[in-house]
Amino acid sequence: MNHPLLRRADVDFLLFDWLDLDSLFEQEKFTDHNRETIGAVFDLSERLAAEVFMPHYKVSDSIEPYLDADGVHVLPAIGDALRQYAQLGLFSASFSTDLGGFGLPYAVTATSYAWFAAANASTAAYIMLTVANARLISTFGSPAQIETFALPQIEGRWFGTMCLSEPQAGSNLGDVQTRAARDGEDEMGARYRLTGNKMWISGGDQDISENIVHLVLAKVPDAEGKLPTGTSGISLFIVPRAMPDGSRNDVAVAGLNHKMGYRGTSNCLLNFGENGGAIGWLVGSEGEGLRQMFMMMNEARISVGFGAAALAYRGYQHALAYAKDRGQGRTRPDGPQTPIIEHADVRRMLVAQKCYAEGALALCMYCARLVDEDKDAESAALLALLTPVAKTWSSEFGLAANDLAIQVHGGYGYTRDFDVEQLYRDNRLNPIHEGTTGIQGMDLLGRKILRGDKGLDVLRDRIASTIASARDITELNVMAMQIRASWREIETAIQAVGKRPGRRALDDATPFLFAFGHAVMGWLWLDLAVAASRALPQLSGDARNVAKGKILSCRYFYSYELMKITAWLTPVNDDCDILNTSIYSL
Repeated sequence: MNHPLLRRADVDFLLFDWLDLDSLFEQEKFTDHNRETIGAVFDLSERLAAEVFMPHYKVSDSIEPYLDADGVHVLPAIGDALRQYAQLGLFSASFSTDLGGFGLPYAVTATSYAWFAAANASTAAYIMLTVANARLISTFGSPAQIETFALPQIEGRWFGTMCLSEPQAGSNLGDVQTRAARDGEDEMGARYRLTGNKMWISGGDQDISENIVHLVLAKVPDAEGKLPTGTSGISLFIVPRAMPDGSRNDVAVAGLNHKMGYRGTSNCLLNFGENGGAIGWLVGSEGEGLRQMFMMMNEARISVGFGAAALAYRGYQHALAYAKDRGQGRTRPDGPQTPIIEHADVRRMLVAQKCYAEGALALCMYCARLVDEDKDAESAALLALLTPVAKTWSSEFGLAANDLAIQVHGGYGYTRDFDVEQLYRDNRLNPIHEGTTGIQGMDLLGRKILRGDKGLDVLRDRIASTIASARDITELNVMAMQIRASWREIETAIQAVGKRPGRRALDDATPFLFAFGHAVMGWLWLDLAVAASRALPQLSGDARNVAKGKILSCRYFYSYELMKITAWLTPVNDDCDILNTSIYSL
């Protein structure tokens, strides 16, 4: 049975009735676009995702990439799908016309990507990495680097990766040991030879693109051969698999990681410089690598959030359809079986999934909309604050939605006959990659909130505006008071952790992130309910049902979810010392 990957009426409500995408078309860079052009992109995305990406979803899960003497081989259908994606110009959609792109708003291209992530997350991963790689090079690279390495990716002929992690370093990039020795200069700029090992490299090798452009973090040794310590000495290098003249660079695949999900995406351990050094070109100046890479990482984090939301959304659609059809139990002994959607506990699970999946999609689309306001300092500050929330809340609660989808299916959901088990396995990666939940918590609390970034002030103002609007709507008045109380709890917790000494301030960063994320979602659900209440009189058909569904989801969140904030913040406020107790001998 076919189910919608994303409900089109839902997407239209979020972008136009809630986020006022129409106002973007007044900006000079977006004047060539309107609802009709956006609708055409979404029509194309929906059709290509369903007809080309989704058919090999289960096949790519069972036929994994393999390594032989010729390199890594992936399912040919993946390459076919990505070639069609490239032929339709979708790799270039978010880039300016100067770079051969369509100049579409990021809110549009990110939403378009969600259709493909829902249809086939592992195939869509190549898109996300390539686009982010090309955007970094086109932002920080020299004209020659852009021409040689970014444009072929924008065209979709070459694919890109990000090479950060190393076996001994993991997420601690300050421990990166890959070395880059100066090797002259050419038309591409300063040339280096790199030696070292990188692991967990998605798309690190494959046979479906003409070339692969690796963006590699490495350190340049001093005159005595010593590497700088910490993150300030990290530089960024463009290291292609094949050189511009077609010769093979000194990059070798040492092995493949065999994953729980996302199996169609090759994941490699790469060795750089086994035979004298892999040639790479410096992006910008030495020591700027981590700052530059954060651009790609932040785009990837929002994309991870979109992917998690999309997988949750698809799982919910499967569970909803199954619950309508599956009969179990009778209201009277001689009567027909009752569809399980009539059982209160099943409805609870379905509404929870709807709340998590649609809430995650709304959160990510809100962040994408902020990207399009790139000249506005307030929007940039709020985006920086919300990026770890969008990545983590969508990943954690998108996964929870997929877990509930399996539960609604019962024993069938635990089999490979239904897609929901694979959706769960695919989504399980999202709380891990591009920074684990714990790392996102430390980023939010340590780098953003405790340092007094402006983003929190902007968020406070926007929450106050939503509360004021909700108080004018009778049905939402009580919820306006509830979210105000929840944000007072958040403010109290911020004061509490601010009094802790040194690193202890971050001991409870993860439960704080969960509480903060739920408070953000409480605000957004109320904001969505305000928009839905205002739009309802003018809506009919499916659009009207979508708006009514937003109000229902808001009510559910405030009845079943908002109070969890108090539980998460209890150990934060109590300054519990159990995490500072040695457990090695226990």
